[in-house]
Amino acid sequence: MKLTGVNFDQRDWLSCDGRLLPIAQNTALFSLLGTTYGGDGQTTFALPDLRGRVPVGIGNGPGLSNVVLGQKGGNETNTLTVSQLPSHNHSVTAVAADGNSSSPANNYPAQTKTLDPEYASVGAATTMNTNMIANTGGGQSVPNRQPYLGVRYVICVSGIFPSQN
Repeated sequence: MKLTGVNFDQRDWLSCDGRLLPIAQNTALFSLLGTTYGGDGQTTFALPDLRGRVPVGIGNGPGLSNVVLGQKGGNETNTLTVSQLPSHNHSVTAVAADGNSSSPANNYPAQTKTLDPEYASVGAATTMNTNMIANTGGGQSVPNRQPYLGVRYVICVSGIFPSQN
């Protein structure tokens, strides 16, 4: 397999697009790939499908899971949970003074004995009730894609049979 920057099949090379090929016309390639990437193994076998995918080496490195030939993995998107977010806080400033305005514009939540005014422009900072701020978010998935450049993976379908020694 190799990468190419052209958008057409060259002689003896086909795009790694998962297509099924007849075994009868591609016996040498079938003897190498088998049904690793699909097909019924009787009349057809499949080429690897690398459209929108990044190849990863087989085996396992230190601290990594084992990857076998033909294994697919990963997700196009992920939905993060609150437990996956880094620990952080959201600062809110309030004042311990009596409110002197009914408008929140350019003011802070204030201590007040009546319903109005409830905002103040000055005063000493105070600790607010922990229930003042709640979790937020819509639970939508986020893209999970490293920076990329679109190129084509192609596989040789005719040529010198590779030595297995």
